[in-house]
Amino acid sequence: MDKLWAQLIEVRPDPEPWVVVASALAALAIVTLTTPWQLSRGLITIAHEGGHALMALLTRRKLEGIRLHSDTSGVTLTRGRPNGPGMVLTALAGYVAPSLLGLAGAWLADQGRITLLIWGMLLFLVGMLLLIRNLYGALILLASGGAVFALSMYAPDAVQQVVAFVVVWFLLFGGVRPILELQRKRRMRQARDSDADQLARLTFLPGGFYVLFFLLMAAGSVAAGGYLLNPFA
Repeated sequence: MDKLWAQLIEVRPDPEPWVVVASALAALAIVTLTTPWQLSRGLITIAHEGGHALMALLTRRKLEGIRLHSDTSGVTLTRGRPNGPGMVLTALAGYVAPSLLGLAGAWLADQGRITLLIWGMLLFLVGMLLLIRNLYGALILLASGGAVFALSMYAPDAVQQVVAFVVVWFLLFGGVRPILELQRKRRMRQARDSDADQLARLTFLPGGFYVLFFLLMAAGSVAAGGYLLNPFA
């Protein structure tokens, strides 16, 4: 136990600047290119639904489970009052969750806490697995969690550092694209039950306001994360 704790609090030296730059470019390519994005978008959905689930627990709504689908969509099932602050906060949490997780990861990476960052990702996936309610979602979480566990146990420190930085940048950049996709679908009237439109029905503000809020949170997280990870500062 003492050895594990020592590993968790270990502070690793700062990476070479090229590691930070290359990981950012790799994550940006994954998010902007069609095929890599289609293959990886489900990871953003995991973070999105995890945000809903965590906020539901914090606001004491009854969390019935999470479903992840092969089309990279997902749904978090809760019970409680159909309106009120708890429902509003739960609906707000989804689209901002990937960006905020990325920002938290950027802070840990900036502190050199790479092992803690990796184990934090693993615990998040395990928590999601306990809440999943469909086979496809369970398989995706098992595969993702297994990959993170293998990374933590068998990969050299240098590889762990590179992967951790790619994941952090991916969450930061990947938090932006679904919001842009959401607004495009809303313009085409294809997202009548989106989080933004549910929030519009729950409050006196229009759905477009919430899309802007999501986008500002995501852009702010990218800016703050970029500041923390700036290798030339």
